[in-house]
Amino acid sequence: MKYTYPKAERLKSRKIIDALFVEGHSVKSYPLRLVYLETPLPVEGINVQAGVSVSKRSFKLAVSRNRIKRLMRESYRLHKNLIDTSGKSYALLFLYTGREEISQQDLHKAIIKLIKRFNEVTVLS
Repeated sequence: MKYTYPKAERLKSRKIIDALFVEGHSVKSYPLRLVYLETPLPVEGINVQAGVSVSKRSFKLAVSRNRIKRLMRESYRLHKNLIDTSGKSYALLFLYTGREEISQQDLHKAIIKLIKRFNEVTVLS
């Protein structure tokens, strides 16, 4: 598997993002929360589209928010091969819920833990 995060895998659709918050399910692993929804994706051949978000309330400076988002995208890129889709297509949104910045190593651990929880929940349903 390629360790890339191409444009086709990025969650950009406003309709899907709105549906995530209305109909989506979530799993948590501090300082992250993953909101997911099984949905048909607009791009053929892609099983997962993912996005990241950091609250402006928690981090007033755009520099801080952008750094955390960059680290989250990097962690997702390196560990997306752990996601088990079983032929289904999912929209994923990673939300940073912590109040302070986190190291890259801790963020990697949190992403791995979150993906494992996502796999457990989706296999059971």
